[in-house]
Order: sequence, then structure tokens, then C-alpha cells
Amino acid sequence: MMDDNKKRAHAPQLAGSQAGTDEITAHVQARILAEALPHMIRYDEQTVVIKFGGNAMGDEELANAFAQDVVYLKQSGVNPIIVHGGGPQIAKMLAKLSIASEFVNGLRVTDKPTVEVVEMVLAGGINKEIVSAINRQGGKAVGISGKDANLMIATRITEMHDPTSNIMKAVDIGYVGDPKYVNPHIVDVISDSDLIPVIAPVAMSPDGETLNVNADSFASALAARMKAKRLLLLTDVAGVLDGDNSLISTLTVAEARGLIRDGIISGGMIPKVEGCIEVVEAGVEAVVVIDGRVPHCVLLELFTEHGVGTLVGQENRIS
Repeated sequence: MMDDNKKRAHAPQLAGSQAGTDEITAHVQARILAEALPHMIRYDEQTVVIKFGGNAMGDEELANAFAQDVVYLKQSGVNPIIVHGGGPQIAKMLAKLSIASEFVNGLRVTDKPTVEVVEMVLAGGINKEIVSAINRQGGKAVGISGKDANLMIATRITEMHDPTSNIMKAVDIGYVGDPKYVNPHIVDVISDSDLIPVIAPVAMSPDGETLNVNADSFASALAARMKAKRLLLLTDVAGVLDGDNSLISTLTVAEARGLIRDGIISGGMIPKVEGCIEVVEAGVEAVVVIDGRVPHCVLLELFTEHGVGTLVGQENRIS
């Protein structure tokens, strides 16, 4: 402490250029803190569910920045809950094992051998890599899956919306689940301590079958059940774009529905935005489709005025 006091006392007496640099640095740091503190207070002891996936998982620098963000959130009094994907890693392992992959409306057809590989890659490989990354940054992460303590009970998907005919059609895509019941007790126990839960989106069926659950769907169901303050969906795009391909920073539920109806929101963004609407209507304050390609995107979104995606919320709760 004595040494620190001496350094502060002598700072004004440094040579002109160095003193100026130090003053500028101090003012920049103060401005950053002044901007961040109101946000930190806003999220104090609040739950934030983060779906981690896409390029951010495959890029070492982005993955390390994400791990740092998560640790800073926890140290700041926020309760971060991580749900991760792993599509590219699953595809790589299936190819290595000569197991063919087929997709229906973006979901992988998952037979018995495939679901075993999915669980191995998600709950075994990727989950522990993320846990290790967070721990290397000074956090205390714990890896679990939706099967632990019956966190997630899902049922097989037997019908899906056909984008061509705009009607529901029967499908058989194997061991792919739709979240039906969430018991967040194990997540609450972990989050109430100094630990950070990292969850693989593998669930159990009522009959005890292992089911592969889309990570967005898993994170959305968990956030809704826990009435999280925010759900962040890391993606490989800037966010929701308007007709001129410009980023839309905020959307009310009504506006989002209107953009879907008018065809401005189209393709794969439709189910993502529809999922955002469902989560907001279930009680989550807001959902953010966030650009995971931006380093430290989580901190930028939560602790600054500079969002890096599209926020979807109720009209009287957008901020």
C-alpha cells in the first residue's frame, strides 16, 4: 500500500510528455468506469444466459476473450450461465467416423450412433474445453449437461414447420429433442456460489433416451424458466438487418413480427427471431442476437452503451 501511495504522489512530477500520457490514460479509465458502473449496478445479482457458438468457439482469440468476459461478469456480481453449441465439431467427428450427416430444416437427423457421438463431443470434448478456458482466466467453471439432475427433459421432434408450404409436416429426425420441462435447481446451486455453470445441450426424454437439443432452443428454454435478465445469442452475423442491410439495434416484439410478416426478416433468421419473441413473452426482459465475431462482445453489450447486435424486447422494457 505504501508503494502505491508513493507512485500516485509522484505521478504529477513526471516529465511533461509522460505526465500528459498518464493523465490521458487516467481520464480514459475514469470515463470507461463511469460508463460501465451504471450497467454493472443494473445487472448486479441478475442472471444472464449466454449461448456460446459459431466462430467465437472456433477462433482461439475470440474464445479467450469470451472466457475473460464471463469471468469479469461473475466478479462483477452477475450470474452468467453458459450454454454452448458444437455443430462444426460434431460434423468433424462424424466425418472421421464415416457417419453420414443429413439435415432437415437446419436440424441434424440423429440416429442412435450419431446421438452417441453428439453427446461425446458436446458433453465430453467441447464442454471441458470451455470450462478449461474460463478457469485459465481465473474463473471457476463447472461443466454439466441437460441430463444432470434432470435439468432438461425433452421430447422427440415429430413435426416441423415447412417453409415452402407454410404448414406443419410430420418428420422423423431421430433423437432430436424439443425442450418440455426445465428443472434449474442444479444451475441455481452452482450460480449461488462462486462457480460458473457451462451446459452442454443434451437432454433426457421422459423414457430415459438421450436427445440432442438445438443450443438456441436449450438456452431459450432455460432463460425463460429462470426469468433471466438477458439472453444473449452469439451468432456469426451482425444481428437483424433491415431492407437496406443495415443493422437494427432494437426491436419491439410487435416490430419483429411486422418485419417477419413483411419479409424483411427471412430465411434462417425467422426461427431465431421467433424464438426471441417467445422468450421475451415468457418473462425474460430482452434477448440480444449478438455478433460473436466481435472481441469482448459480451462486455460491450452488457456494460457499455455500444451494443453489438439486435435487442428484442417488449416496448416498455427496451433499454
